[in-house]
This record gives sequence, C-alpha cells and structure tokens, in this order.
Amino acid sequence: MLTKPGHVFDRDREWSGLVRFAANTYPGAMLGVVSGRRRQGKSYLLEALTSASGGLYFPALEETETVSLRSFAAALVRQGVAVDRPFQDWTDAIRLLLSSAGDRPLTVVIDEFPFLVKSSPSLPSVIQRELGPGGAGRDSTARLLLCGSAMSVMGGLLAGQAPLRGRASLEMLIRPFGYRDAARFWGADDPKLAVLLHSVVGGTPAYRRELVAFDAPVGPDDFDSWVTRTVLNPQSPLFREARYLLAEETEIRDPALYHSVLGAIAAGHRTNGGIASFIGRKSADLTHPLNVLEDCSLITRSPDVFRRGRWTYEVTEPLINFYEAVMRPEWFRLEAGQSAEVWREKEHDFFRGVVGPHFESVCRSFARERGTELFGTPVGEVGSGVINDSSSRSRIQLDVVVFAPAAPGEGRKIVSLGEVKWGEVMGTRHVDRLRRARDLLASGYDVEDCVLACYSAAGFTGELRSAAEPGVTLVSLEDIYRLRAVGEDLVGEAVVEGRLGGEHAVPVGVGA
Repeated sequence: MLTKPGHVFDRDREWSGLVRFAANTYPGAMLGVVSGRRRQGKSYLLEALTSASGGLYFPALEETETVSLRSFAAALVRQGVAVDRPFQDWTDAIRLLLSSAGDRPLTVVIDEFPFLVKSSPSLPSVIQRELGPGGAGRDSTARLLLCGSAMSVMGGLLAGQAPLRGRASLEMLIRPFGYRDAARFWGADDPKLAVLLHSVVGGTPAYRRELVAFDAPVGPDDFDSWVTRTVLNPQSPLFREARYLLAEETEIRDPALYHSVLGAIAAGHRTNGGIASFIGRKSADLTHPLNVLEDCSLITRSPDVFRRGRWTYEVTEPLINFYEAVMRPEWFRLEAGQSAEVWREKEHDFFRGVVGPHFESVCRSFARERGTELFGTPVGEVGSGVINDSSSRSRIQLDVVVFAPAAPGEGRKIVSLGEVKWGEVMGTRHVDRLRRARDLLASGYDVEDCVLACYSAAGFTGELRSAAEPGVTLVSLEDIYRLRAVGEDLVGEAVVEGRLGGEHAVPVGVGA
C-alpha cells in the first residue's frame, strides 16, 4: 500500500480507495471516475497518487482535438512511452496508452476530462471500445482515472445509456470537508468560530489556501475583520468565486434565472411553490432549473419526514448561500469598496438567514454521525419536518428528527425529536414544545423511547439544566465539536457549556 504523503490533509478514505484501485493486479485495464466540484482538491490528491506510484498525470486544457492529442503525446513521451508518429485521433492515443502500460499496474490520470469531451464527443465511446473484448485494454495493466469538475458531464459518464456505463471499477465523489475536518483545516479551535467559518466557506480546501492566501481569523473577535478583508474584498479572489461556481456549469443557460432560484432558497423560500412565488414564475417552470442545480450539486432536495411528497431545497455550497443573502443585494457598494459598511448592515441577515439554517444542518449531520453514542441506539434516517397542532391551530417545526433503521413489517420508530437554536438560550418551553410534538406523533409512530433533544449554540437556562430528566438531552456547541469519554451517556444529563473541554474529553474522529 502506498503511504499517503504528509502534505495531503485528511482524505484517508479516498486515498485508500484510490490506492486499492491503482494497485489492483487483476489482468486487464480498469477504469475509474473521480468527480467533484472545483476547489475540492481532486487534482491535488490525484497528482499525489501518480507521484507516489510513478504514474502518468495529464491535465487537459480547453483546446482543439488536434492540440489536445499533441499535448497527450508529449505527456506519454515524458512517461517514457515511444510515440513514433503524431496521433490521428483518440483511438490511436488510447490504444498506445493501454498497450504500453508494462507489466505492473500503471496509474493514468486524465484530469478535466470534460474539456476533452467538449472537443471530442466520441472519446467516451473510444475508451469503451478499447476496454471491451478485443480492445487494447484486454491485456493491459493501465488503471485509467477520468477526473472532472463539470458535474453535469461527469455525472452522465456512467448513467443511463452512456457508453462507459458498466465499465468503471471505481466511482468516487470528492466532497468538501465535513464541519469538524474543516475546523481542523482552518485551525479554528473555537467551536463558534468554526461554525461561522463553515457558514461562509464550507469545507472547500482551496478557500483556505489559494483564494485567501492562508489568511484565517485568529479567533471569534477577528471574524468580522476577516470577512471584510477577504470574502467582501473586491481585491480577493474569493469575492467573485460564488459567481464563477455558477458560470462554470455548462448546463446553465440563463444565469439570471438560476441566481434568482438560489436567492429565493437563501432567503428561506425552500419549497417549489415558495421559490416560484418569490421569483414570479410558475412552479412548472422551475422543474428544469431545479433539476440542473441539483445535478450540479449546488442544491439538495430533502423530504419532509412527516409529509411524503413535500420537498424542501437547500443550497449545498455555503459560499453561494452567503453570496445570495449578503453580497448580491449590495454588489455595487461592495465593488466600490464599502465592505465594512455593508457588513455592519447585513450582519443581522447573515446570522438570521445563513448561520441559523446552516447550524441546523450541522446538527443533523452530528445526529447522523454520532446518534448511536448520543441516543444509545442505532440511527437510520435523519431529517426535518413540520407537524400540525390542530388544538392550537399552529405548526411545530422539528429541526432534527432521528428515526431508527427501518424494519420490515414494523412501524417506524422515532429515536429523537430535536429543536435547534443558534442565538437563543433554550429553556423549558422548548422541551414542552418537543413533548407536545411527541404526543401528537404517538398515533402514527413508535415514540415510546423517543429522546427530546435541544441543540443550542447560545446555551441553556439554569432552570432547564437543573430540571434535566431521563429522555431529555441538551447538546451544546462544544458537544458537537467534541465528545466526552467513551462510555459516558449524554442522554438524561444537562450538558453545561465548556464541560467537555477537560481531561476526559476526546476529539471527534476524522472523517466527519
């Protein structure tokens, strides 16, 4: 097994998968597909793989087919492959590549593969033919990895009737770092600062390195200054990054419409009807834009766990959410250098419309990843939902709903019902609301052992902490970023903020 280079942060699971693929000694060429949005470190990871294994890394450019073939031939020559004549087409190039791999597995990475497909649409079919029976890959040791950032293109390579469907031995999506890994990557030891940073830049590695030149806030008190000197600064590459993320997707033909859809979601209009009403379109007109944004991994669609058929949308890229909520309405003032003034005016919108919903998402991730330790039972689906309380003619929003794994022939069991607050100290009335929701759900679900969970970044009242009871758990911001010693149970105990920072605290594992 190849040792992961020290300069590659985290990505242990991805590295292991790539190494297993690259070192596979089974006879015949093999194909892998690696995708992910830009700035996630795909190229960084694959360059490290080819360097460690002595493989070939070919970064494609936006060029004509003739120029691309010439560049590919030069890359083969640098690898020690004899190229006797210029390639006439990609059939010549792929055949030579596969036939010259040698006796040991050879890792070959073609990065930004969509650039080649754009100028040579038949290339996937060529690869498919050469990997098939009678092709040059039959006796080859090549381990070919196709990589790209255009999600609509990469997602279609192995889908439906695509030529390469059924040919790949590896399909890997490089995602942004999770909220805990992102905190470590940014060196954000303070949990509040970690959430604020993640609400703006998410877990995209390049935003920490290239786009802000390693500028990171030194603590929570430096966050406001950091925002104005980086993401709101017209001289910073991060300033226009959200716009570029949308422009990079080839399927997006009407940027104004797509920005309007994203802006509606960022403003809290997260149903199809709500989005349509906000932007002045019919719901049917939004089917295609919503599907495109979902295919591009810019939004995600989640069901209301209590009302099947009702979906809500979220923007998956925090920087786009921040741009739509804070930057786009004040774009001309920001370009004029008024970042400090704009931030003072928009900071409230940031906490209300960006940080609050983002913290809810973080809490759902926490429950999904650590629910077994937190609730003492296996966890299945985790989501959110709304239930109607007819007696008070009101609705109860449940931010974190945790189900037990589904069992055939049995009713659905709810492990926990939770409410999330970012800037509000939670008290007994929040538990009372959760208790009411549990009673309302008792007629359709198994809620006998349901835990009522309060997730708060602002803390809990003394009354609530002193009134802790079995079946109620309080989860602080510190708990989400740190777990107490193995074997200690959070359920039924009031968690005092900062309590987990002592000698019995253990860091949350890598890979969140």
